Amino acid sequence: MTIRQHIEENERKILHPRARLASDSKGRRVYEEPGELRTCFQHDRDRIIHSKSFRRLKHKTQVFLAPRGDHYRTRLTHVLEVAQISRTVARALGLNEDLTEAVALGHDLGHTPFGHAGEALLREVNPGGFDHYKQSLRVVDFLEKNGQGLNLTYEVRNGIIKHSKGKGAIMPDSDGEKADTLEGQVVRVCDTIAYVNHDLDDALRAGVIGQGDIPQDIVRVLGDTHSKRIDTMVRDLVHGTVECGMERLVMSAEALEAVYGLRDFLFEKVYESDIIKTEFTKAKHILRSLYEYYLENNKNLMEGLVPCGEKADPHRAVCDFVAGMTDRFALMTYEKLFIPERWTVF
Repeated sequence: MTIRQHIEENERKILHPRARLASDSKGRRVYEEPGELRTCFQHDRDRIIHSKSFRRLKHKTQVFLAPRGDHYRTRLTHVLEVAQISRTVARALGLNEDLTEAVALGHDLGHTPFGHAGEALLREVNPGGFDHYKQSLRVVDFLEKNGQGLNLTYEVRNGIIKHSKGKGAIMPDSDGEKADTLEGQVVRVCDTIAYVNHDLDDALRAGVIGQGDIPQDIVRVLGDTHSKRIDTMVRDLVHGTVECGMERLVMSAEALEAVYGLRDFLFEKVYESDIIKTEFTKAKHILRSLYEYYLENNKNLMEGLVPCGEKADPHRAVCDFVAGMTDRFALMTYEKLFIPERWTVF
């Protein structure tokens, strides 16, 4: 028996019956022989961590564009916080931590530079529209490894495509909106738990809001510190899910209402604030200029960014290229293309 088989056997003995076992995975788009040391979900997690798209997340905006402070979140620290919270919940519920972690680490690989400003801009200019969760799946299926993709398992891919909710339901009733696995559903909820807390923390650090601006009914239910709020949400989710027999993820009505209230507060006071909107307008101008430039000058892009077997579509290639940029690469490229160079006379 290989080490992988020992791990799979332990999963079968230890994990909850609702957990998705690695040995029961629906498999990959292209069949691969199982490895000796790692389960398929462990392999997926490692492929994501070693991907170029994952490394680029360290220079992509979460909320605050090009922050000068060292402690503001980036898209990379966001997915790490989602992974940590998700693993805590999965462990407490007896679910598959490896699957949960892989989905959490891969869920934002398709996010644009400049956060949701970039997503909104690409949605406007690309005829096919744009959604970061669809782009994340496109990254792992087609764009990584020079067009080969990462060939991830069905369960990880399904968790990635079903993680996003915008202003929609955090725990939807419709099966069509939920991931097929409880692990994928955990990531969807923990994505919200992570961002409403760390975005609030960053907004306080930036002075966009003050501690006294947070509605008191939310403070009363969730707590008055970053760690207390996360702890309250996680414990409520775990206890509610256990009490319902693990049939679905559950939070108490009071806690869930407070989470929605905190999210609404952030949209009103932070994400849609005049300060953030002003910077987003600048960011969208930069990306619009780059998109239009490469749409007219796309020969190299068409040769290098159209995955094998796909019909050459200039908009698709440019959209993939711009979406994959980091904030600093977008700024550097904009400066190179549109800002005159300084002449020096000796």
